[in-house]
Amino acid sequence: MTWSEMQPLLEQASWDTLYMVGWSTLIAVVGGLPLGILLVLTDRGGLLGNQAVNKVTGQVVNIARSMPFIILMVALMDFTRWVTGTTIGREAAIVPLAIGAIPFFARLVETAVREVDGGLVEAVQAMGGNTWTIVRKVLIPESLPSLIASTTTTIVALIGYSAMAGTVGAGGLGDLAVRYGYQRFESDLMWVTVAVLAVVISVIQFAGDFAARGLHRRSGHAGPAPRLRFLRDRDAAPERSPEQSAGQPPEPVKSSELPAP
Repeated sequence: MTWSEMQPLLEQASWDTLYMVGWSTLIAVVGGLPLGILLVLTDRGGLLGNQAVNKVTGQVVNIARSMPFIILMVALMDFTRWVTGTTIGREAAIVPLAIGAIPFFARLVETAVREVDGGLVEAVQAMGGNTWTIVRKVLIPESLPSLIASTTTTIVALIGYSAMAGTVGAGGLGDLAVRYGYQRFESDLMWVTVAVLAVVISVIQFAGDFAARGLHRRSGHAGPAPRLRFLRDRDAAPERSPEQSAGQPPEPVKSSELPAP
């Protein structure tokens, strides 16, 4: 197969993959972010400590995460048909992709939010902040670099899921590789498809890492902590008398107080 024959196929398949992954990521973030925060808030010692809700939610997330994606697609066929009217095509593939990614992203959100310093939460509580204020002003802003990295990981995972969805007629690069590389023995097109997937994943990973590092530096996490700098400067400074600390010059030393030669 020549490049002129491959190009339109690759362009359409790439667009289908990005379409499926884009919408699935958006739904996963919208559904997984509050779910992950809920797991943190309802945990033991959390702001909304409720062990019953936490255990039930955690079990649902664990069961959904443990199910292989190819089985999840088959199990959700009736639901997919009810939502989209079909079980074939990129629109139909968005349903199992999003449902499979929500618990995956929720666990990443839970890990990111748990890394927030508890002292900041206590400070906002001391100032009278409620749970919604703490979530909006502390938990999400402070964990934003980790959330960006989690979103990048989810996108990369969804690209792999979309390739599997191509085996059941969802379209995209996975469908192209199966139909031409496997069924028609067009190995050249299959390897070009693999290369395109590698490039797309590399670009997405680089962009996500760059954004996460930028937010990390902007939030002031780079360099030593302010408390450590303060202690270091204090230890390096010479000791001062109470008069010098108060801004008054020290009294002159009398000649009678000088030690004898």
